[in-house]
Amino acid sequence: MATSTSAGAPSGAVDQERVQQFLEQVITDGGAAVAGLCTSLGDRLGLYTAMAGAGPLTSARLAARTGLVERYVREWLDAQVAGEYVTYAPGTDTYQLPDEHAAVLADPDRSTYAAGFFTMLQAVYATEDSLMDAFRTGEGVGWEEHGPALFAGTAKFFRPGYTAALVPEWLTSLDGVVEKLERGARVADVGCGYGYSTTLMARAFPRSYFRGFDFHRPSVEAARGIAAERGLADRVSFDVATAQDFPGEGFDLITFFDCLHDIGDPGGALRHAEQALADGGTCMIVEPNASGHAQENTNPVGRALTAASVAVCLPSALAQHGPQALGNHAGEEAMRKIADDAGLHHWRLAAESPVNRVYAVGR
Repeated sequence: MATSTSAGAPSGAVDQERVQQFLEQVITDGGAAVAGLCTSLGDRLGLYTAMAGAGPLTSARLAARTGLVERYVREWLDAQVAGEYVTYAPGTDTYQLPDEHAAVLADPDRSTYAAGFFTMLQAVYATEDSLMDAFRTGEGVGWEEHGPALFAGTAKFFRPGYTAALVPEWLTSLDGVVEKLERGARVADVGCGYGYSTTLMARAFPRSYFRGFDFHRPSVEAARGIAAERGLADRVSFDVATAQDFPGEGFDLITFFDCLHDIGDPGGALRHAEQALADGGTCMIVEPNASGHAQENTNPVGRALTAASVAVCLPSALAQHGPQALGNHAGEEAMRKIADDAGLHHWRLAAESPVNRVYAVGR
């Protein structure tokens, strides 16, 4: 008879080779988690930007270009080499950021820029104790309870994808919407955050008027500043409001960008949207490209999305004490039923990317 281990599993049932393989996987994940701090530092301190296109640099030269302390810069560079983000030439003691890596880490205006994801980690890890309490009590952790890095990082992470796809791909996939926007339409961007989605649409369609709504006042204030900087304040406004009570009616287009699953009452939000739509109006619902079936999320994007749901999305919805807390991977079938119950009976998958699914929804 096999004896039991301290973990409660029979010792004879443990495959030591598989234990070692999984241990290596966990150590790799732990290393990536710590390295994420270095990636965030490199982004926020301008180190990647300073290295982009600069060719081989010594640590002293990079420190001079950035105004940072050389000893810290050298330590950071060695960590970047260990993670294969940066290459190193021992003969010249120089470091180089490959152009392909710069496209991901150094230019916020490129569609491939992903460093914003790491900005969010500062806020996410800071709420670990609150999440522990939430697991025990069932209460939530509100969006507003996180630090500013979450709001800025979320906006920075989603902006490149929106810039690349929103106007040329997503809006064009909606029947008749681009034509309305070109003639002059009224648009409500619900859960707008920093308003990057709102201002992207406004710049593309100068005859239309856009209103952004978000319950988080600091984000609304940031959105107002961004719109003013871009000379759009005459056609773009931002107000503090929830998805269930935002003002206005007769909207030709109502958008929900990566936010419907964060709302404690998504059905109430869609019922309000249905009432605020103009005749023939369209709702565009953009949600994470994750499955409602756990086994289908065993890929890098699925892993990142479902982990974000544990840390941010589900707790945010639960904090609102609504009737439904979806998480960010409820799946299309669940979302479609919520829309149908809200009076939005026409549902179509209009576009898809590795990170997002875009639904065209109407009465």
